[in-house]
Amino acid sequence: MTGARMDTLARLRSRIARLEAGEGALDTRRAALGHHAVDATLQGGLALGALHEVFAPSGAQAVAATGFVFGLAARVSAQRPLVFIRQDFAEREGGALSPCGLAELGLDPRTLVIVRAPDLDTALRTSADALACDALGAVMLEVWGETKKLDLVASRKLTLAAQASGVTALVLRTAAEPIPSTAETRWIVRTAPSLASAPLMPAAPWAAWGSPRFDAELIRNRHGQTGRWIMEWSCDDQCFSQPAADSQPVAAAPADRPHQAKAVIHKRYA
Repeated sequence: MTGARMDTLARLRSRIARLEAGEGALDTRRAALGHHAVDATLQGGLALGALHEVFAPSGAQAVAATGFVFGLAARVSAQRPLVFIRQDFAEREGGALSPCGLAELGLDPRTLVIVRAPDLDTALRTSADALACDALGAVMLEVWGETKKLDLVASRKLTLAAQASGVTALVLRTAAEPIPSTAETRWIVRTAPSLASAPLMPAAPWAAWGSPRFDAELIRNRHGQTGRWIMEWSCDDQCFSQPAADSQPVAAAPADRPHQAKAVIHKRYA
């Protein structure tokens, strides 16, 4: 029994050494996010079977960061079930997840399992247990505020669990400062203005909203450069993209009158 324990300890130390040497991405598969500049910076997309961190600078940015995390989860999950783990007080701080809102993002709420943990220790243990299930697409852990429990050791355990199963771990931190960890990437996400569509004909109320946009700053990339981009989420295609310069519809050039003629644009003010 002692020999078996020593062998297990030696294997763990070897894997930890590779992590600290920057060789921790044992699973080289990547999921393209759809935003060409971001995918190029990430050398093809977000690494699967790894740990990624997303930070919301304040509670006011929590909704945007949560939406961004679910977008990442949709890209890496390949239609497999998702697990979202949060502390029980998080719902009072940031509100409950809306199945209708998830559906509007293009996600199927039926594939999501929500776990409410009484404390962070339980949330971390539950996350590690969930990451051991290779039938999942991604495991998301939401942590509010500063804490010393989500340290380098805790992140290393999550990374090893993700690498062993190939399931991607996404940690959402709200109102907290980044600290050393084994995360493959680290993002700071803020809200970005969404250009509302202007349909030529009256449409349903939800058609008046533009696509969700995120001000996403990549501040850590273990195997490449960093950067900052405006990323737009396509609810229909379930991918990120570079926002168009002008999302307003453009009328075609008139074919029944000389080009010198000026078209009169009537504006309607609410």
